[in-house]
Amino acid sequence: MNYPWHLYLMASMYIFAGTMHFVFPKAYMRIMPPYIPHHRLMVYSSGLAEVILGIGLCFALTKNISIYGIMLMLTIFFIIHFYMLTGKKAAAGIPKWILLLRVPLQFGLIYWAYWYLRF
Repeated sequence: MNYPWHLYLMASMYIFAGTMHFVFPKAYMRIMPPYIPHHRLMVYSSGLAEVILGIGLCFALTKNISIYGIMLMLTIFFIIHFYMLTGKKAAAGIPKWILLLRVPLQFGLIYWAYWYLRF
């Protein structure tokens, strides 16, 4: 299917981000809230989901399912973003202004995915 180039950019972004969960799992486990069980499994599962959803964006049969999956995944990731705002250890050395900026950025990413439902 011939979609706009920016849809493929989005797909590449999620495939890359998901792959990073396998390359640097400790970085992702470090930001997991303590009340979420099985950190390693969650990091690998979310990475796999990002890769699969990114690939799914590239095909007509799975594009809309992937979009809804990405929107759901990004909504769930708010848990991590808000947890990282709770203190220095949770922030993992990331400046607070960047952590605060991620919240509206997350809404922007959700809208960006939603926007492709019309294609």
